[in-house]
Amino acid sequence: MAKPDLSTFGPFFSMVSVRDDLSDEERAAILSAAGTAHIFAAGEDLVTQGERPSFSTLVVAGMTARYSTVEDGGRQITGLHIPGDFVDLHSFPLQVMDHSVTAITDCEVVTFPHKSLMRITETYPHLTRVLWLLTLLDGAIHRQWMVTKGRLTADEQMAHLFCEQFVRAQMAGLARSQSYPFPLTQAQFGDALGLSIVHTNRTLQRLRRTGALEWEDGFVEIVDWPLLRELGQFDPTYLHLEKLRR
Repeated sequence: MAKPDLSTFGPFFSMVSVRDDLSDEERAAILSAAGTAHIFAAGEDLVTQGERPSFSTLVVAGMTARYSTVEDGGRQITGLHIPGDFVDLHSFPLQVMDHSVTAITDCEVVTFPHKSLMRITETYPHLTRVLWLLTLLDGAIHRQWMVTKGRLTADEQMAHLFCEQFVRAQMAGLARSQSYPFPLTQAQFGDALGLSIVHTNRTLQRLRRTGALEWEDGFVEIVDWPLLRELGQFDPTYLHLEKLRR
């Protein structure tokens, strides 16, 4: 596909602007570093564990998920990525993927050759720190997922994840009032929470009965945000929403 234009990166710039400001020159550097756009079908892997990619991948449409598998074939989703997210920016310095990334929906991505990212690190120190910040945010979200899985009940975990995805969708400009896209199947949702399909369904039904939200046709409607936050013990500190000069 053709090389993208600046408008392609709207969700990315929206997410960054919550935490810092990019100059016109830095925005142009992102565009210059971008490779080509690619389409992946739902269920197709963007990158697989053990690969040594020569590029990092930015989601511009659709949803993807990081996952790892165990010997019996069980899958654990360890992260969800929406438009504006790099799914594997860490592969630039690490070079080897220790997990896979799959398309939850049909999605469009833009690749950034590592040699282009190298030029950014050598030329734009502030932009480099912003990209570094994005990998640190991935780590912060991953730590929070570990806490919720280890210390919260299934009901609390589910409510917390719905809260997190709502806030992240707002940052990317993807939320409409109290509604945001959440196109996972219940099986995929269970893989993210570490629950069986049956347990996921029962937990979802209990959460719906609280009146805090509705989830239908790939969209979540927040009915009672204060209640949902309370149910999920949700504190957005780990998302680092403060705008600072990095």
